[in-house]
Formats: sequence, C-alpha cells, structure tokens
Amino acid sequence: MTPERPTGGRLVLVTIGIALALFLAALDQTIVGTALPRIVAELHGLELYAWVLTAYLVTSTTMTPISGKLGDLFGRKPLLVAGMVGFVLASALCGQAGDMNALIASRAVQGIFGGVLFSTVFASIADLFPPARRARIQGVFGGIFGIASVVGPVVGGFLTDNLDWRWIFYVNVPVGAVAIAFVLATMPSVRAATRRTWRDIDLAGAALLAAGLVPMLIGFSITRDHAWTSPEVLGLFGISVVALAAFVVVESRVPEPIVPLALFRNRTFAVACLAGFLVTVGFFGAIVYVPLIYQGILGLPATNSGLLLTPMMAGIITGALTSGQLMTRIRRYRYVGTAGIALLVVGLWLLSRVRPGAAETQVVTALVIVGLGTGLTFPLYLNSVQSAVEPRYLGVVTSQVQFWRNVGGTIGTAVLGSVLSHRLPERVSAEVAALQLPPGVGIGVPQSGSAQALFDPAAIAAMRASLPPPAVAAFERVLDAVRLALALTLEEIFVFGLLAVAIALPVSLFLDDVPLAREHPVPREQPAPSFG
Repeated sequence: MTPERPTGGRLVLVTIGIALALFLAALDQTIVGTALPRIVAELHGLELYAWVLTAYLVTSTTMTPISGKLGDLFGRKPLLVAGMVGFVLASALCGQAGDMNALIASRAVQGIFGGVLFSTVFASIADLFPPARRARIQGVFGGIFGIASVVGPVVGGFLTDNLDWRWIFYVNVPVGAVAIAFVLATMPSVRAATRRTWRDIDLAGAALLAAGLVPMLIGFSITRDHAWTSPEVLGLFGISVVALAAFVVVESRVPEPIVPLALFRNRTFAVACLAGFLVTVGFFGAIVYVPLIYQGILGLPATNSGLLLTPMMAGIITGALTSGQLMTRIRRYRYVGTAGIALLVVGLWLLSRVRPGAAETQVVTALVIVGLGTGLTFPLYLNSVQSAVEPRYLGVVTSQVQFWRNVGGTIGTAVLGSVLSHRLPERVSAEVAALQLPPGVGIGVPQSGSAQALFDPAAIAAMRASLPPPAVAAFERVLDAVRLALALTLEEIFVFGLLAVAIALPVSLFLDDVPLAREHPVPREQPAPSFG
C-alpha cells in the first residue's frame, strides 16, 4: 500500500479529522472511570467494578491486531468510519443499561469498535507523515489524548453529580457525529497496490486469535471470585493455550497473517511490545483505582475527583510532547523511555502511601509524576517501531504495540481487581472488629465486606442523620475504619503495579535506537522487513 500524503491545508484538515476520532475513543475511556463508583453504588455491583473496564478491554484487545491488518489490506478510512459508527451506537446501549450485566455486555460491544479506532488512528498518522515528522506529531496526538483525558474526568464528574451517570455515554453521540462527518469529508481513501478481497483476510488466524485471547483474559478476570487453581480458571487457560498454539501454526503458513511472526525477531519491536505491556499494567492501576482514593478514602464528590485527575493528564501531555521532541534530537533515545518508566515507579509508590486524612496535594503530586512517566514512554516506543519496518507493515506493528498495551491493561486490571475483591472484605472486617464497638453500632455501614456505601455521599448523610446523637461518633469511627481498610487494600494494588513496571526498567535498555529516517526506514525494493 502506497500512502497518499496530502500537503498544506488538506493535511491539516485530515489530521484534525483523525484527531477527532482519537478524541472520541479517548474521551470514553477517561469519562467512565470517574463515574464508576457511583455506577456500582446505583446498580449494586462493587464486586463487578473492574468488569465494566475488563469487558471493554477484552474485546478491544482482541480486535486491535485484526483491524490493524485489515487496514493494511483495505485502507484506513473504511475502518475508521465503521469504528466510529459502531462506537457511537454501542455508547447509546451503555446509557440504556438497567443493571451491571447489561452495562458490561454493552461495554464489550463498545470495545470491539474501540479496538478498531485506536489501531487505525495511529496507523493513519504513520501513513500521513514521514518518520522524522511523525515523532513530533505522535507527541501532539498524545497531547490530544491528554486533552480528552482532562475533559473526560471533569465532564464525567459533573454529569454524574448534576444529571445522571448515563450521560457519560450519551455524550459520545454528538462528539461521534462530528468526528464521522469530518473524517468522511477530509480523509483520503488509500487503496492497496494490489487489489484485495475478503479472501485475503486471514479468517482462520482471526478466529483462533479470538479463541485464544478471550478465554485467557476472562480467566484472569474471574480470579476476582474464583481461586487461581479452580477448574474454571484452569479450564479457560487450557483452552487459551491450545487455541494460541494453533494460531501460531496457522500464522506461519498463511500468505497474509494477522500477526507476521517474523516481526518478533526485530529487537525494537520485541522490546517495545514487552515494555508497553509491563508499563500499562501499572498505568491502569493508577487510572482505574485513583477514583477510589478520592471518593472512597478522602470522601470527595465525583466532580472534585474528576478535576483532581487532570494533573496526571497534564503530565501525560507534557511527557508526550517532550518525548516527540527528544526523539529527533537524541541519538540514544532509549534512555528517555527508561527515565519515563522510572518516574512511573516513583509515582505508583507515592500513591500506595495515601491514607485517610491525607492532603489532596499528596495524590496530585503522585499523579503528575505518573503522567510524566507515561507520556514519555508511549509515543517513544510507537515511533521507534514504526521506523524499524517497511511502510507496508505499519498497520500491523502499530496495532501490535497497541495490542500488547491492551493485554497489559486487561490483565493488570483483572489481577488488581482480584486483589481488591479478595482483600477488601478481609480488611474491612478486621478494621471494624478492631474497634470493639458494642453490638448494633454502625449498622448500615459496610461491615460485612462491601465498601460501596463510601461512594454514595447522599446515602452516608442519610445514615448519619437517622442515628441518635450518641451513636454518631461511633458511626464515624466505623466509617474511618472502612476507609483505612480501603487504603490498605489499594496500597497492595499499587505495589503490584509498581513491581510490574519495575521489570520494564531493564527491558527498556535493550531497545535498538533506530534512526528516524525522513521518508522510509528501509528501501522500497527490499522484500521483507528489517529484523536485525
């Protein structure tokens, strides 16, 4: 596929259209997190808290490599438009959900189209800009993601507190309509040099990839309420191993594989995928569970919780822009990624130290450091991989980097959610029992192992008002004990995420500092990608 690279004003319009598509997908990811505590309180499903995110990640992860290959075969524009239309319709379904199961199912559908969007957006950037400019543009797009991440928590908190949490999904409809119109009007259609049909799609590979990934990711996810050695978990993992083994066999034989296995011999590609996987485990720990710090431990309303997430997004914007600039100026740019990973480790450690009564600035400081570290790493690894292969592999490698990040986010969210599900009830029971209160005191506060009442300020106020004055002090002690139990459980979660990110530190040192060529990283006549 020979990319058509528009210039001048047309290039600006095309870039804006693609940026709107990214904004649509990014806004949904950040707007949901702030409202999740209120959603689980209304729909009565704290035990399913992480499933709202996991369902999305499972389907988007599965779809990402498939859509990347389809984009290489048939062009980015059809996939981008289809992804946005499906995403908007699925968002409306999410807003109509009447219980947690319906919401989780709708999020799974939404994730299919989210995977299409994320892989196609970043591959489209690679089509439009040569590598030397691409590094800077990726930094700008990281800033666009950051803008959506700033707007998302604020809007999500405002809608949750003043209207209804369902509006966090309905807001995607007008944004999506604008993005669809813009892409249709401005984005050029790029066709493959050789005519392609549906027969060129690696259907067997796609089916086996889905058959391997879905059971594996669900297996990790159900560890929240199943033992790791339970028949359900081991059975799902067994199915996954068999399907993925068959996938490897098929991919080594088909002419147009979903995942060309030879790419893993490329050191730049291998390091970028592994580092991205490990970093995302820790990053999702911050994204998913920080609202629990604000709303559960510090007792802030959802609106304030959203506002106080913006420092992390400001850090991401700054880090992404800085990374794009440094890559074009520093020969050994691998160390920029190493520095970013080190910052993320420090930020996660600071988050693990938050306790009830802590100053909001303590959390804000940690989030700025997390944002800077994350912003430095993500565009760097994506740009290095795109410069290490031929243009015809851009969709595949771009989607693979996204894929391994999604796998890290899905497994990280599932495993950390398992820690929350298993450890929080034990902590709550232990902390409340340590108070040695008379029987009956604190009734209505979650002593039995569920802390979801902490996320509903109106319910807490109603319970407090219903008590006789002598019991209020004991009631507050029980609340403080539950908050402490939540803080100690989140400490474990952030430490687990920190350990995963720390493994990425030595991995990052093995990145091959591929030069950012001005046009194409390898000659056009070379028949295969560079795997040195």
